[in-house]
Amino acid sequence: MKLGVLAGGNGLGLDELIGQVREAAEAGLDSAYFNQVLSWDAVQLAALAAREVPGIAVGTAVTQTYPRHPLALAGQALTTQAASGNRFTLGIGPSHGPLIETHFGLSYDRPARHVREYLSALVPLLRGEQVDYRGETLTAAGRVEVPGAEPPPVLLAALGPVMLRMAGELADGAVTVWTGPETIADHVTPTVTRAAAAAGRPRPRVVAGVIVSVTADPEGVRRRVAESLGPVGDLPSYRAILDRQGRSGVEETVVAGDESAVERAVRAYAEAGATELVVSPFGDARERARTLGLLAALRGRRGGDQ
Repeated sequence: MKLGVLAGGNGLGLDELIGQVREAAEAGLDSAYFNQVLSWDAVQLAALAAREVPGIAVGTAVTQTYPRHPLALAGQALTTQAASGNRFTLGIGPSHGPLIETHFGLSYDRPARHVREYLSALVPLLRGEQVDYRGETLTAAGRVEVPGAEPPPVLLAALGPVMLRMAGELADGAVTVWTGPETIADHVTPTVTRAAAAAGRPRPRVVAGVIVSVTADPEGVRRRVAESLGPVGDLPSYRAILDRQGRSGVEETVVAGDESAVERAVRAYAEAGATELVVSPFGDARERARTLGLLAALRGRRGGDQ
């Protein structure tokens, strides 16, 4: 299992964000991802980070589909792929109804249909193919050519069975959040893997995002996560995956404790079938440093056989 970080944080400037990627690379980690909300452009950040920090894979986990036409996103993604020397993974997702409808003024009707049509246009565009796609939700006609850019892997944000099946059938795998090892093992990995096999595609990637803190105060960490992110758990797709796990809030999915406890949790994700763990280090400066130090030690021990 590969180990990476989700770079970011409220109010951080560009140099600080790139600095997080540099720290991850210096720690020997495999990857650094950026998330798209209403601030920095995640795809562009990945391109800038890749140019500044050699040797580490970069990606988005995830960027929203609704506000970005497949032709536009294909151009962005292939540009980033060229800028990174083909170290880029494009993670996409439909986001959430309240965000898309309130901030962008777009309809969030039948998001699964939207994602299927979006991938049907986007994936061949990333391969440099001429596309003339006319669906119920979008039209895409044209071709995107970026010399030197290989088609980047595409991951789909997926938690429910319909989206997980699409992640295996139409994309290169799934990226999850708020999912514990048990849910990765009995829900995510088998669903996306069966769908990929049925479609004749290679074994898919399963990228699990998790908040991690190596700390002497795990309950304090969970309390702070609840204070800062608690309302996130009310979004319908997140509420569904939390309910599936018997969790009342996102704070209950946080991995927190001393080095031994966190190492056991990391190993549990690997055993559950996650191919990559993307960690959001949480806490004060000391806790974040301990978290990154543990990840570096795990990576140094073996190169992924956590």
